[in-house]
Amino acid sequence: MNPAALGLKTPVRLQAVYARHRPLLHPSIIGFGSVSCRSWPFNFNSAKADRTLLERRILVKAADSFESEPITEDRFVLSQAVQRNETSILEILKGANSIIPHIVLGSTVLALIYPPSFTWFTNRYYAPALGFLMFAVGVNSSPKDFVEAFKKPDAIAAGYVGQFIIKPLLGYLFGIIAVSIFNLPNPLGAGIMLVSCVSGAQLSNYATFLTDPPMAPLSIVMTSLSTATAVLVTPTLSLLLIGQKLPVDVKGMMSSIMQIVVAPIAAGLLLNRFLPRICAAIQPFLPPLSVLVTALCVGSPLAINMKAIISPFGVSLVLLLFAFHASAFIAGYGLAGMLFHRSEDVKSLQRTISFETGMQSSLLALALANKFFKDPLVGVPPAISVVLMSLMGFALVMIWSKRKQQHSNPDSALDVE
Repeated sequence: MNPAALGLKTPVRLQAVYARHRPLLHPSIIGFGSVSCRSWPFNFNSAKADRTLLERRILVKAADSFESEPITEDRFVLSQAVQRNETSILEILKGANSIIPHIVLGSTVLALIYPPSFTWFTNRYYAPALGFLMFAVGVNSSPKDFVEAFKKPDAIAAGYVGQFIIKPLLGYLFGIIAVSIFNLPNPLGAGIMLVSCVSGAQLSNYATFLTDPPMAPLSIVMTSLSTATAVLVTPTLSLLLIGQKLPVDVKGMMSSIMQIVVAPIAAGLLLNRFLPRICAAIQPFLPPLSVLVTALCVGSPLAINMKAIISPFGVSLVLLLFAFHASAFIAGYGLAGMLFHRSEDVKSLQRTISFETGMQSSLLALALANKFFKDPLVGVPPAISVVLMSLMGFALVMIWSKRKQQHSNPDSALDVE
């Protein structure tokens, strides 16, 4: 029996319901199929009428049920909207890294205007803060990435040359210029040279992670190698360039490397490997926390050393250090371009080695200056270098990230223009 034969309008969904209820209309169920035609008196027309009436009742009931369906659909749409809202919140959290350059600039301005906002973040917090940034990198990496990094010994060697050959030469040059041309005190020139003698900065790993995530393990290997060998290279360079031998605590520096670099990255990798659900749960919250930690690491040295920075020689020193870092960024970028111009990922290598050459552990230079040099002026260039290095590095992150996005989405770039 087709519902259309009953004179009822049956949309597709109604037909589906009718099909589900059709077994109920079997003759044996409505009570006349099992009756033999020989069993008189039996009114076949009456049985047929009863079946028709039952069909009508089923269809009417099904039609009534459809009247409540929009409520179910509304609930479904509402749940979808809630899911989209939750997804957008997660996307906002994950995209917090994109505002790091603006946050760094804002923290610099805030430190200049109101230093007490950062002076509470003293030197003892630097190691845990940098360790947290390395943990964030480890969570978003895998052991396979580091295995691939060691397959590029030429890139590791290029980063090492940029860190301990090109940069110290630039530091010596700008240190001489500071004393001979700008007539700055000798301790300030020594401070510039000291900045150029230290190992790579952990912030360079994070900057590489923001710009070229696949290159982050390579950057970490470069920084770890330069930091591990700094116990010998930094005192030697300081003796050659400054004329003073620095007695560096080898055990203390190696312990610092383990705490700041190796242990946090290993913890992130293990969490990603063995506890993926926990890792996925905390990943959206790491970018905004990393932004906050980066801002503190930049604003604190500036606020603590404000008096020296605003001194009469402060402007000249800022200009010299800006030129020093800019030259180091450009030299690293050019070195990688010459060595790897035939490589498919030449641009990524250029950016990675540029970060590695232009960003160094100025906080370590500041600690060495305060511990091993009697004149406090030696510590002023490292303090300024922390801020300039971070501002310039994350400004490059913003510029290079936008360029990558434009190359990957040329249509959207044209629309913006």
